[in-house]
Amino acid sequence: MAQSQQPSIPSSPATPLPEEAPLWVNDLTVAYHRKPVLWDIDLTLPEGRLIAVVGPNGAGKSTFIKAVLGLVPRASGSVTIYGESYENQRHLVGYVPQRESVDWDFPVNALDVVAMGLYRRIGWFRPISRSHRQIAMEALEKVGMANFAKRQISQLSGGQQQRVFLARALAQDAQLYFMDEPFAGVDVATERAIIALLKELKAAGKTCVVVHHDLQTVPTYFDHVVLLNMRLVAAGPVDPVFNEENLKKTYGGRLTLLSQALDEVAKGPHFPPTQG
Repeated sequence: MAQSQQPSIPSSPATPLPEEAPLWVNDLTVAYHRKPVLWDIDLTLPEGRLIAVVGPNGAGKSTFIKAVLGLVPRASGSVTIYGESYENQRHLVGYVPQRESVDWDFPVNALDVVAMGLYRRIGWFRPISRSHRQIAMEALEKVGMANFAKRQISQLSGGQQQRVFLARALAQDAQLYFMDEPFAGVDVATERAIIALLKELKAAGKTCVVVHHDLQTVPTYFDHVVLLNMRLVAAGPVDPVFNEENLKKTYGGRLTLLSQALDEVAKGPHFPPTQG
C-alpha cells in the first residue's frame, strides 16, 4: 500500500539554523492514553516575529506549547531554545497560560502576581526589593493595570486578569514568549492592549508564539503563521502560507468558517473598534 505523503512545508532561505533559532522542534509526538495528539512535528521558528499557531479545536495547539515547555510528556522528539534545552534556557522564556487554567482564588494582588515573573532574578524565598516592585509596576502600567496593583486577583474581571498575566511575562524580560489564547474572551480594551504589547515586544526583537483562534485577524496581528491539525500542515510568513489551500488542509470541510475568514482577509486589515 502506498504511503501517504507528508504535507509540503514552505521553506525560506532565511530559515535559521537550529542553534540560532528561538525554537527548533524535531520529530515531536505527544500522546494521551496512547492516542496521538501531536504527530511528528518538525518546525523551526525565526527570531523577532509575531507567530500565530492556528488550527481547529482539538488540533493540539495548546499541547504543542505545553510539550515545548515540558508541561506534558513527549512520546518522542527533541526541542531546543536557541540551541539548548528548555531547562537550560528557561530564563529566556516567558509563558502566558490559558486564563481558565489558573486558580484565580489564590490570595495575592495584581502586583504580587507580576512580581512572580521576577523570582528567577530575585531568588526564591528572598524578599522583593523596591527596585523589583518598580519593575513590576512598570509592567502593569504598560498593560493599563497600574491602578489595580493592590487589587486581589480574584476581584478583577477576566480581561483584567489576562492583562496582569501579560504584565508578569513582560516583567520577565524574556526573549521568547509563549501565549496560549490571550485574546480568548477578552473585551475590546484588553484586545487592543494585547496588540500594543505584542508590537512592543516585536520592536524590541522578541519572538512571540501565540495560540490564536480568530482566523480573520491573523493577517493583521501576525507576520508568521503555523497551521496545525495534529500534524504540521504549513508554516511560514503569513502572506504566502495563510491561503485557502492550506486553510482547507487544516480545517477540512468547514467551508463556512473558511469563507468568512478569507472574505475578511480580502477586505484588508481588521482592527478592533475604538471605544466611545
